[in-house]
Parts: sequence; structure tokens; C-alpha cells
Amino acid sequence: MRETEIKIECAVLRRVSVPMREPFRISNGVVHEKESIIVELHSDSFIGYGEASPMSGSFYSVETPETTWQALTQGLVPDILTRTIQNPVEYANVLDAYIKEPFARAGIEGAVWDLTAKKLGTSLNELFRAPKGRIASGLAIGIYDSIDKLLAAIARYLPDGYQRLKIKIAPGWDIEPLTAVRKRFGNIPLMVDANAAYNLREHREILRSLDAFDLMMIEQPLAAGALSDMAELASLLRTPLCADESADSLTALEEIIRLKAASIINIKVQRVGGLWNAKRMHDRAHQTGLQCWLGTMPELGIASTQALSLATLPGFVYPTDIEASSRWFVDDIIRPLIQISNDGFIVSDDSSPMPFSVDRQKLKRYTIETKEFRA
Repeated sequence: MRETEIKIECAVLRRVSVPMREPFRISNGVVHEKESIIVELHSDSFIGYGEASPMSGSFYSVETPETTWQALTQGLVPDILTRTIQNPVEYANVLDAYIKEPFARAGIEGAVWDLTAKKLGTSLNELFRAPKGRIASGLAIGIYDSIDKLLAAIARYLPDGYQRLKIKIAPGWDIEPLTAVRKRFGNIPLMVDANAAYNLREHREILRSLDAFDLMMIEQPLAAGALSDMAELASLLRTPLCADESADSLTALEEIIRLKAASIINIKVQRVGGLWNAKRMHDRAHQTGLQCWLGTMPELGIASTQALSLATLPGFVYPTDIEASSRWFVDDIIRPLIQISNDGFIVSDDSSPMPFSVDRQKLKRYTIETKEFRA
């Protein structure tokens, strides 16, 4: 890892709220606006940006925008102002001492990586030694009030070119929507995401019946800690199981490997506490033959584009959940916005050393709270 000594002179936290085009609804909750915390780290004449992007409310995780703000303002930001950072890997290892608040850690670590790349005049892809290549994108569709609304949403977005479809399922919203999707859209690449909504004892037969739909995978059917049950379910199904909420750390990944609880891993940078942990988990999964793909919360553009810097690593073999900026949000705080090509690939500007720049006017427009710190 190339080094450049970094001393943070000033840090600014901005809590932003961007309206969503439609509610993001999963098996255990719904959000209407995207809240994120943008981290700015100033050093010399450079500004590094990061994004801490937990889900509003506590239905997805115990971390919320409120707890993440507290972790940054009371712990991580005051701490980083006392440090001299030689490289972002060293700092990522320091952050691992903070067992909780992975979203806060991901946000401040992302800003350190961005600042490092800018000071070295390089890109995150090069820092991670990720090869150049196109990144396939997949469409994710939430839970709707009716089958007709679900099918209408798919019909609205699928023509944009996305290379696979993921629909959210939950007990009582599974067989009927899958049957309708297969009838309407035929044999398209299709997967489902349960967000840990099922119980093996209660839903065994329903889960076994999902084999009939020729799915790419079933993502996180059982509770995050139910790895023994996941292993049992995996032995009952032809359809591969994907771990998402269960795969929140290297320690958890080792247990998944040991139990053979999943053959596919969804790696979310925010959930695992930052880019370096995501890279380490990718490397370990790839080493053991587990396939990976890059997930999202979804995040705004800063976190999304930083995560994409990992997406060409060899273990990421399925399309990412990162979609066009306009898919979920009425706007974003980066330029250019993330776009999808007609054949379903992320469009980026390879002529720039960084894949995005922050639109300061939009950042100000969507900021609802600001706090500044000086060394």
C-alpha cells in the first residue's frame, strides 16, 4: 500500500435527507426518504468524502442515523483529529477496535480512502488493485400493495437494461408474486430476498417450494444468527442460498464457511464496517470458492461509487444491486449521476482519477444538520 502522511485539519459532518422516488419496502419495514451522513475530512488543500448510510428506523439494524451521528460526533471524528495516518489500511485496522456502529466506521474510513487517493493522484480502484472492467447492474424491486403494482414497477424499470431482477419476499408474499413474475416476464434471471423473514420450522415447505421457480439464489431466508438452520435448508434445496445479514464480519464469514450455510455472499460495505473489511471478506470468500456480489442499502452516490471500486475484483461474479441514481432517488449529491447503459452496465467516466465529484450546491440543499470540528 502506497503511503502519504495525512493529518486531518478539519472535519465536517453533514446529515442529509434526499426524497425517494418511491418507498423502499422490505419484509420488516419501509422508508420514504434517504438519510445519510456525509463525512468531509480536510488535509492540506484536499477534501476526502465518505458516507455513513444506515437505514432510517431500527427495522434493518440496531444502527440508525441517530446512533451513527452520535458515534461520529462523540467518538470517531474527535479521535481522527488526534492521529497522523500513514495509509488507510492502518486506519481501517484501528477502526476495527470499534466493534459496533459499522456504518459510522464505513463513512469515516471512506473519507480516508478518498483523501488518500486524491493526495496520491490515483483512484480507489488502483489502491485496491481492482482490474478495469465493466460492472453489471441488477434491478431490485421492493414489496408492493398488490401484484399489479409489483408487475407495473418491474415493467417500468426492467427495460432500462438491468441484467437480473431481484424481488423482495416475505411470508404471505412469495409464491403468488413469483408465479405472476414468471408468467409475465418468462425465464429472466431472477432471485429473491427475504431479509431474514422466514423461520425454518414454520416455513420449511414454503421455502422448499421456491425450487420450482428456477431462481439464481434465495437471499437471507432465515434470521442472521440462524446459521445452523441455514445449513440445513441449503441441504434441502437445489436453489443456492445467499448470506446477507448473516455476513456482517470476517468472523461471521468463517462460521458460514464452516457450516456450509451459504454458497453465495452479498457483501455490503456499510454493513461490514468499511471498504477494507469488504475487500478482506471478498478475498476470503473467493479463496474458499464462495461466490460474491456487491450489495447496497441503497446508499447515495458517494458510498455507491466508492463501493463500485471493489466490484471488478474476481470474486464478484453476480450483478451488483447498485442501480442508476434516478432509480431510487429524486436527486443525488454527486456528479455525474450513476447511470446504466442499455445493456445493463454501470456507466462511469474513466477519464477522471476519481469516478465522481461532490456537487456542493446539492449537498447544501439536502443538508438538515451540520457539525464542524477542528484539530
